[in-house]
Amino acid sequence: MADDVDRIVQQWARERPDLETDAMAVFGRIYRLARVVGDRQERVYGALGINRGEFDVLATLRRAGEPFQLSPKALTASLMLTSGGMTGRLDRLERAGLVARSPDPADRRGLVITLTAAGLALIDEAVTVGLDAQREVLDRLPEPRRRQLATLLRELLAAAELTVSEG
Repeated sequence: MADDVDRIVQQWARERPDLETDAMAVFGRIYRLARVVGDRQERVYGALGINRGEFDVLATLRRAGEPFQLSPKALTASLMLTSGGMTGRLDRLERAGLVARSPDPADRRGLVITLTAAGLALIDEAVTVGLDAQREVLDRLPEPRRRQLATLLRELLAAAELTVSEG
């Protein structure tokens, strides 16, 4: 069963038979899969009034555990954002009543960002519908193939991260 990636690889094989295109076939599919599923998740998050970036902030606070708070610096580091990018997200989330900024009791100069009750309820719903959107796709593979795929992708990601760190 050929797909668009197969067609692209075949075109390159015709035009540049000297190229080894195995990587193109793998990463082209990974990229397309991430885009298709990411778009599905963006739609379900949008129905809840948030975007993917805002989801990431709320989810990071939720995963931190009670009292569901982190410093802006910890959030920025966790999400690999600039401080300006984080400030914009936090401003939107605070205006929506999903997070609150307050002084850090351990550092008079610092702040902590805390999920509000509304933010906690929203992120718990968003995680559920986001996972449902992913499962709708993944459940089309038999369970043993899903485990195999997870293992292969873990190995590939580790290899890619090692290559970058050696870099």
